[in-house]
Amino acid sequence: MTIAFLNDEFVPLEEAKISPMDRGFLFGDGIYEVIPSYGGKLIGLDLHLARLENGLNEIGINTPWSRGQLTDIFTELMKRNGNGNLGIYLQITRGVTMKRNHAFPANTAPTLFAYTFDIPAPVSGDPDKVTHWKVTTRQDLRWQRCHIKSTSLLGNVLHMMEGVNDGGGEILLFDANNQLTEAAACNVFVVHNNEVKTPPLDQHKLAGVTRDMALQILRAHSSLEVLETQITKDEVLAADEVWLSSSTKELEPVVSIDGDPVGDGSPGPIWAQAQSLFDLHRFDHFE
Repeated sequence: MTIAFLNDEFVPLEEAKISPMDRGFLFGDGIYEVIPSYGGKLIGLDLHLARLENGLNEIGINTPWSRGQLTDIFTELMKRNGNGNLGIYLQITRGVTMKRNHAFPANTAPTLFAYTFDIPAPVSGDPDKVTHWKVTTRQDLRWQRCHIKSTSLLGNVLHMMEGVNDGGGEILLFDANNQLTEAAACNVFVVHNNEVKTPPLDQHKLAGVTRDMALQILRAHSSLEVLETQITKDEVLAADEVWLSSSTKELEPVVSIDGDPVGDGSPGPIWAQAQSLFDLHRFDHFE
């Protein structure tokens, strides 16, 4: 039985209930985070909490919970759910108001909901133990504020379903100028001639915590050239390697795009090096 946290109490997940007048339910008016943990140890916590605070500030939600209080909630959730390989889903919405109105209401109390779910054990760079992703491509049709980790994810969901309906599990998105943005639920890295590249952050891309950690790890612990630069669709299709990054995937290789192999169609040596380094340093402190 999964134990969740709703506002001020721990409850069985199936007993956690919110009002249908919660603005998170009516408008997707909230911010969320997904934080991985292994054996009771949280990964990239300060980066996740900083992004949470930035998102709440962007949409004008004042939260009464401090970083310390949130960390205590996460620690107790992990303990009550077995301290295994767990993802923590946290969502803070603007709260409940009894009148549905697009404009923000005054003086509503935010709603905090969190629960845990099982995630796979991390891999060390072994290509036989990692998911080999087959993806397709589309023009990015989401809204213009993708840097906000909003609970309103319909644009991402529709793009994800395009990838699923194409027979894969993800999709690479490109803007109107055929520049890579990200995937439906991941950031993207590209390798060409031993250079590791990822698009620079802007309002079209989420500031992925795993992306940030990977950049810091590769710059500190490898001799690879690591660049944040615009990447065209042609460059993606001609890449030696392509990776997806997210909190529950870490770094995972793409082996085909639109039915054509990436490189030789298997996880590449630079991915193996990068994920091996990530495995060594995932518990480091990142800011």
